[in-house]
Amino acid sequence: MTEVQRRGFLTRLTAYEPLTLITLASIAGGLFVLQRLTSEVLEGESFRFDEVILLALRRADDLAVPIGPGWLTHAVDDITALGGITVLSLLTALITTYLLFDRRWPIAIFVFSSVLTGWLASALLKVLVARPRPDIVPHLVEVSDLSFPSGHAMVSAVTYLTLGALVARTQRYPSTRIFVMAAGVFLAVIIGLSRIYLGVHYPTDVFAGWCAGALWALGCWLISKRFIPSRVPDEAVEAGNGDGR
Repeated sequence: MTEVQRRGFLTRLTAYEPLTLITLASIAGGLFVLQRLTSEVLEGESFRFDEVILLALRRADDLAVPIGPGWLTHAVDDITALGGITVLSLLTALITTYLLFDRRWPIAIFVFSSVLTGWLASALLKVLVARPRPDIVPHLVEVSDLSFPSGHAMVSAVTYLTLGALVARTQRYPSTRIFVMAAGVFLAVIIGLSRIYLGVHYPTDVFAGWCAGALWALGCWLISKRFIPSRVPDEAVEAGNGDGR
């Protein structure tokens, strides 16, 4: 390694070190919170605020009726569908296909494998914890699987945050990258909240799903920063074409 290469490496390392440390600290904190929640659920402990929140979202005189206008329930039902396997599968397939056509082969493969393994991790956690669905209030949609962590919350976080983080790396402008990531976070949050409103998950299920999904996305982002090349700036491409003339 020449002196110039060594200086360039040290410059890049110094530039990314704070962000990497913050990300690793976030992962460690998220793992601690997820472990504590999982431990309490496995021990059969119940959370008082779970019951309080679920009851607060229903009318006191009829727990089968949620608070708010009638159209709100239909809107929430539409929002929760955004975290369903059908919608997320279509979205992942379309994004992967777009990246393949855009000649972003490494990112396309990484997106698909990251989302798929995240879904498998969600299913495994559900089986290991085996927490039944809440019976505090009537469910507003039909559900049949286990409760912890919320599959919609975790899988939507895995999908939207992973897609946001990796697709953002293909964008040229910082404003575009910020918007893509913010959109992913917003979708994951409203999908998780919709599961609580519909009465099919405890709030702790959703919070654990967010933690697990965000951790998965952060881990994928770290790996992609190390091994997956980002979009080459248009100026560099143009400069390269100009040199070849």
